[in-house]
Amino acid sequence: MNRMPVLVVGIFLTFLSSWLGLVAYPYFALGRFTPVTDEETGDINPPPLSGLAERGQQVYASAGCIYCHSQQVRQVGYGSDLERGWGARPTVARDYMRENPVFLGTMRTGPDLTNIGARQPSEMWHHQHLYQPGTVSPGSIMPSYKYLYRTQKIEGQRSAEAIDLLPPETPADGYEVVPTYEAEALVAYLLSLNRNYPLPEAPEPPQ
Repeated sequence: MNRMPVLVVGIFLTFLSSWLGLVAYPYFALGRFTPVTDEETGDINPPPLSGLAERGQQVYASAGCIYCHSQQVRQVGYGSDLERGWGARPTVARDYMRENPVFLGTMRTGPDLTNIGARQPSEMWHHQHLYQPGTVSPGSIMPSYKYLYRTQKIEGQRSAEAIDLLPPETPADGYEVVPTYEAEALVAYLLSLNRNYPLPEAPEPPQ
């Protein structure tokens, strides 16, 4: 008996079911999300990224931040993310509709960054953290990203963009450390990471 037709049909059905489950269903279930308007504030959520933050997203990728940080607050019962204060609610698919690519991450050598813009809204803090991680986050094993900054001679008055550093990284007298465009973009992206806005499918869990 020739079983080849049965084998071919079986292989076809296997690939078809995989395609339906991994491609078709996610597209129809999640691929057509649109932003929603907050009836109380009129804000559109999730908010769009600024041009500078979009560039910062590319810097985030090239710097390898995804290897040590995630961007997903897990549901209640799947971890203690909410108890840690990493977000006011779990993240859902609509949160990522403006992200390309999406940096869900698989490692948490460092804390989750889903809402780092809400937890740390200071631009200066982020620059100090990137240049001297241990000074603002004691015990941090994060590497320094000094290459995103430049040391320059002070001409007249100190630059408004100069970052405040602590010894032993304090620049020599007459010099200052300022962020490059890439550092400013990366900080703009980190500050944009604030998903504490309301979504209809993601109400804040009861306290």
